[in-house]
Amino acid sequence: MVNFFWVGIVPALVFRTWVDGFVEEKSLDATVPSLLETYGSSKSANDILMVEITLVEGAAAQGAVCLDGTVPAYHLHRGYGSGVNSWLIDLQEAQLQFRGQRIWLSAMDDLMSKGMRNANQALLSGCSAGGLSSILHCDEFRSLFPTTTKVKCLSDAGFFLDAVDVSGGRTLRDYYSGVVSLQGVQENLPRFCTSHLDPTSCFFPENLIANITTPLFILNAAYDSWQIYNSLAPPSADPRGEWNSCRLNLASCSASQMQILQGFRNQMLNAVKQFSVSNQTGMFINSCFAHCQTGQSAWSAHDSPAVGNKTIAEAVGDWYFDRAEVKVVDETCRHLVLE
Repeated sequence: MVNFFWVGIVPALVFRTWVDGFVEEKSLDATVPSLLETYGSSKSANDILMVEITLVEGAAAQGAVCLDGTVPAYHLHRGYGSGVNSWLIDLQEAQLQFRGQRIWLSAMDDLMSKGMRNANQALLSGCSAGGLSSILHCDEFRSLFPTTTKVKCLSDAGFFLDAVDVSGGRTLRDYYSGVVSLQGVQENLPRFCTSHLDPTSCFFPENLIANITTPLFILNAAYDSWQIYNSLAPPSADPRGEWNSCRLNLASCSASQMQILQGFRNQMLNAVKQFSVSNQTGMFINSCFAHCQTGQSAWSAHDSPAVGNKTIAEAVGDWYFDRAEVKVVDETCRHLVLE
């Protein structure tokens, strides 16, 4: 019997469908096309897996509530197939939290009581802020299970760099400093980092990954579109608007701007150099202008970014199931811009 848990940390409500043992993701916000527009009139709505939301009822007693006072929730699906006990879990979290650690622990307690403690295999993953959370919570997630359980973590677009912006400032560091101070997260950051670095530095994955003992896979675009727009060349650092076209489309960048972007890519590659040495780690860094590649448009679609004809989904699968070592760094992208 296979007893597999997949836990995803995401900042918005999503629905997912199974794809070869892994999942595709789509946001349910107002910008998403209708199902008819997305799948065409020949595609039945019955083909879409809709998973009911489960409230963590006991969370309120532990003070693990969101900003509006509501309890956290998750989506849980127990999988398909004879002799297979595969659970699909999607954690729900508010975009701003002051009780994130309490919510995390409350959700984990609830899931463990429902059978997650008996999993033979478990994967913690997240995209963007959830990708960062997957790194921060990776070893803690590992500690919830017996040593016999295979536990791994996947961070998608969560490798935020402590980069100097185009004005010479550090926009993202300033933002992170405010988050760390406002939410008082210092005590929940890894001790191996805060013992010698300031708390804000310990919010950046480059200062964490070398000391994470649980197998971790980093999936990231070297030209991460969110970081280029919000960290490297944010409007606040570009009052004349010289980066307006470039930060929306790399094909519009000048030679000098491309040189700065190349420096950003090199910073990312240098930051993962030591991490990539371990044979238990995995890595897929391409040169797409994208943010989050475990979504429907990139995960395993027919035009998914691929290296050596291997899609992202196949690469992660090979790493998770120990079929092959995956350390991919590619200077190209099948599509320059991925939505």
